[in-house]
Amino acid sequence: MPKKEIPIDHLQNYLPPGTRDAITSYLHQYRVHLTIAKSRRSILGDYRHRTHQANHRISVNGNLNNYSFLITLLHELAHLLTFEKYNNRVLAHGKEWKIIYGQLLQQFLNNRVFPADIENELLRSLKNPAASSCAEEGLLRVLRKYDASQSHRHLIEEISSNALFRLKDGRIFQKGEKLRKRFKCKEIKTGKFYLFSPVYEVELVGG
Repeated sequence: MPKKEIPIDHLQNYLPPGTRDAITSYLHQYRVHLTIAKSRRSILGDYRHRTHQANHRISVNGNLNNYSFLITLLHELAHLLTFEKYNNRVLAHGKEWKIIYGQLLQQFLNNRVFPADIENELLRSLKNPAASSCAEEGLLRVLRKYDASQSHRHLIEEISSNALFRLKDGRIFQKGEKLRKRFKCKEIKTGKFYLFSPVYEVELVGG
């Protein structure tokens, strides 16, 4: 996936006001090679630890709104700090990472850089941070409000039962019943059933 390195002076374009100095302090201290990636379907950010040949490397999707970008970057920075402290001796999203990620989030929560609705969801997530940045359903719903207008995109939970929807890869599904936490949906072409998170974004067919 194409990536580009962002000059530090331009980083403020991707971050909420008042957060650039704190972020650049971490980037300079740990000599992080930060790149901005185009939209990736499976991940929002990525971290690769330093080696003898290369510095720490972090990439974050450039199409995220400022708050999602910051949260994703903090998620990846927590991986970096966990590596610095424990090397590869702990699980990627184990208790050590959760503690460090929580401390990073708390630093920015203390500085009140998030709107109240995002702050409330982040405070809930501090109890047990998810393995994927912005993965908590409540947080994702709130963060989505701050995206640039995407009127053609809908959450699975927002569309009517039996409605047809299209994924980014072009496949078309029909929304079915909810089984516990996920919706059972049928792929029209194959007749196979798949489970979708209620906050998965799709395009309504004919909508």
